[in-house]
Amino acid sequence: MVGILTFVVFLLVAAGTAALGLQLGGQRSRAMERLAPQRPLVPSVLPSPALIWRDLVSRIGKAMPLPSKDLPRLKRRFVRAGIRSPNAPRYFQGARVVAAAAFGGLALAIALRAYAETANLLLGVGAAAALGYIAPMQYLMWRVRHRQHAIEKGLPNALDLMVICVEAGLGIDQTTLQVAKELQQAHPEISDEFTVMNLELRAGERRHEALHNLAERTGVEDVKKLVAVLIQTDRFGTSIAQSLRGHADYLRTMARQRAEERASKLAVKLVFPIFFCVLPSLFAVTVGPVLTHLIRDLLPFIENM
Repeated sequence: MVGILTFVVFLLVAAGTAALGLQLGGQRSRAMERLAPQRPLVPSVLPSPALIWRDLVSRIGKAMPLPSKDLPRLKRRFVRAGIRSPNAPRYFQGARVVAAAAFGGLALAIALRAYAETANLLLGVGAAAALGYIAPMQYLMWRVRHRQHAIEKGLPNALDLMVICVEAGLGIDQTTLQVAKELQQAHPEISDEFTVMNLELRAGERRHEALHNLAERTGVEDVKKLVAVLIQTDRFGTSIAQSLRGHADYLRTMARQRAEERASKLAVKLVFPIFFCVLPSLFAVTVGPVLTHLIRDLLPFIENM
């Protein structure tokens, strides 16, 4: 009995000593970790494909920059497309090189698989590479045209709102700011341009210079006319509300005339689809059964002759 009690006491003392030692050792290790210099954090996940693509395009664009004479025109196109990043030309040039290489490699693989001749192979690869090099510029121009069309579409509504704000007693600067806030959801392109113009005015830019910058950024003819009206109104001191109302009526009249012009051209444009798509199917439906009956009835008669 005494031996069993002695053994139990020994086990308890040993377990307590071990637990105390582990606790002290853990505290010491945690203290050493706090005192040790911090190691740089290494991400536990791989970077996303978008980041890899952007880094690749950026490196290629930096290695093969655009000529200095083409850079201002390209930056102006980026601004008109709504892209204001200073690194946009570099990414664009890298995307052109990568697209040309990808299209050329795809054409080369297809030509080798089809066992094409050397002349046809070189011609196809060159054409595909040229297409890949041109494709980013065509996409950029499409974005410019799409944004300009959106600005033209929303400009009459913006002018009506400007008339209301001016007649309520607001100045031209507060009017453009209010229009930018109100049209943020309906016409974000116009709201963006008016916001940039207000930021230029707050930065100390003169009003006519800010208006000229607005016309240059958009590249829309109607906006240029609006800028000319605002500058003349500010210079000669005429009524802003009356000028804006007249210009809004003018824009609506021009839009109506353009719509009527497109409608009058519709008949001429429908000639080719009707001639090549509708008439053949119409002839097949109407004349086809008649020809079938004629052939079925006349063919035995001709054979008997």
